[in-house]
Amino acid sequence: MSSKCPRILAIAGSDSGGGAGIQADIKTITMLGGHAMTAITAITAQNTTGVQAVDIVSADMVLNQIESVVNDIGIDALKIGMIGSADTAVRVAKYCAQISVPIVFDPVMVATSGSILSDSDTIAAFEKLMTVASVVTPNLPELEALGGRDSVLKHGCHLVVKGGHGSGHDLVDRLYSPTAMIKQVEGKRIDTDHTHGTGCTFAAALAFGLGKGMLLPEAFEQAVSFTRIAILEAPGIGRGSGPIGHQLVTNFQDSGR
Repeated sequence: MSSKCPRILAIAGSDSGGGAGIQADIKTITMLGGHAMTAITAITAQNTTGVQAVDIVSADMVLNQIESVVNDIGIDALKIGMIGSADTAVRVAKYCAQISVPIVFDPVMVATSGSILSDSDTIAAFEKLMTVASVVTPNLPELEALGGRDSVLKHGCHLVVKGGHGSGHDLVDRLYSPTAMIKQVEGKRIDTDHTHGTGCTFAAALAFGLGKGMLLPEAFEQAVSFTRIAILEAPGIGRGSGPIGHQLVTNFQDSGR
């Protein structure tokens, strides 16, 4: 199953503007050739300028969504984004400890617009999710909030340190095992304001690769490539940080990337 149509479950919040969250996950997984399934943790009223309102979905409902999918369709990999609440984080981590699939955890704290998406109690509960994750994919501010590289790696997971929030014309994305750096991808910074959903997209693409059976370094490189192409193809919509162009990443599977 995984080699033909990887079944990827995304646990994340809904972005009504369609740029990030569950919507970005579905677009990414679909464009890469997978079957996207969802467990929605929060509903946001959101556009390119910010987040106007958030309703958190109950932990019971999040777990019901997960179990409904797993018990029938099955999953080849799991992607966790905005988790909604500390209670949901703890209960999802407990559930994940019982399953044997790759788990990508993107510790969402702040939207591209600057809006806060996780409170302090939820961020504290990220410890539980890092313990069960195969790989954690924070941006640089999120990594700092988690205590830095060593603080994440002590949980036994792999770590992607993304360079997008750094400075300079060149950027480097690095993949670490619990003990060493094992892969890095260098690239030129893309001069654009339209980057809404890049973190979600990268994590979903990484989960797809792992669900397809790729080794982590190969899946990491593919996820970087897909995300960069989607940034280049951003349609330039909205008055703020616009969404990237998932739907315009054509022939990606046939390109050999």
